[in-house]
Amino acid sequence: MISTGRRQKADKPNPVDVHVGSRVRLRRTLLGMSQEKLGDAIGLTFQQVQKYERGANRIGASRLYDLARVLDVPVAYFFEELADCSVSGGSSEHATEPFQSNPMMKRETLELVRAYLRITDPQIKRRLFELAKALAAFSGPAAID
Repeated sequence: MISTGRRQKADKPNPVDVHVGSRVRLRRTLLGMSQEKLGDAIGLTFQQVQKYERGANRIGASRLYDLARVLDVPVAYFFEELADCSVSGGSSEHATEPFQSNPMMKRETLELVRAYLRITDPQIKRRLFELAKALAAFSGPAAID
């Protein structure tokens, strides 16, 4: 059977759609914007934004342009860090790859970054940075789960 790049309802989302959606979520969260507020800004419901962020629905070019404008990033931002192997034209060769959790997508990480960015005193920022590095070194080898 020839793959058309389309998927049936039971199929998993395309890895590129999932990646683009996760980048939308990352930027929205870093800005402290709710799904509802983002949806209002581009004329969608929060449920539609949710589907985009999960990769369940593919984002069209004009909608991606609107998202880039509202989130104040270039369109290319949504494709940054996209592994070359993810671009497979919809083949099923990646169906058996296990999902790798991205620590940058965890709410705790995003909230930490947002809090850090709100600190206006450069000296305090530097001290916090040094403290985090010292704590990381003290806790042993990096364990990203």
